[in-house]
Amino acid sequence: MQVAIPLFEDFTALDAIGPYEVLSRVPGTTVRFLAHEPGPVRTDNRMLQVIAEAAFEDVPAPDVVCVPGGISTTRFAQDERLVTWVRGAHETSTWTTSVCTGAIVLGAAGVLDGLHATTHWLDRDELASHGAVVVEDRVVFQGKVVTAAGVSSGIDMALALVARMCGDLVAQAIQLGIEYDPQPPFDAGALGKAPAEAEALVRAAVAAREEAAAARAAAG
Repeated sequence: MQVAIPLFEDFTALDAIGPYEVLSRVPGTTVRFLAHEPGPVRTDNRMLQVIAEAAFEDVPAPDVVCVPGGISTTRFAQDERLVTWVRGAHETSTWTTSVCTGAIVLGAAGVLDGLHATTHWLDRDELASHGAVVVEDRVVFQGKVVTAAGVSSGIDMALALVARMCGDLVAQAIQLGIEYDPQPPFDAGALGKAPAEAEALVRAAVAAREEAAAARAAAG
């Protein structure tokens, strides 16, 4: 089985690496990072790069597509080359998935028209504008299309996907292997649970990152 994870400048690292860590442990599976051109792609914190081994067109028909999100997703949802690849790969994929705002790229490719889907809480209105019926669930299955909410939910999505593909036992073994047993110090991981002050900090931090990313894009 071949899994393709398309990368683009300013993607969020865990959106891609979380599913990679799970799916790469499925026996007989190869996970490939793709980009506009092979080489390093910088994440949205600007301190980490992931190496794409091939261009989008080099892997036209993967079994599983997993589109990560990031602060530049809205811009790359208008990138015809990326959107065309997603649309074509979806035609023959067994599963088409997204994490966080990667759902906006799926929406731009027409994958989510009329389907229930989820994304990061900051971007629900944007996702709805691309034809999806937005829900607040952490992981949403709609036929062969699977969307996950913000960032860390990509791990949950990947484990749920492995269970569908290979059975619960394989998914449980992978979960045990990566010792995924969340015990966060605060119950603040969803919009309705966190204090308003924490929400304000998140909104300010994301706005600053988006502004910086837009400036870099404008500078070429």
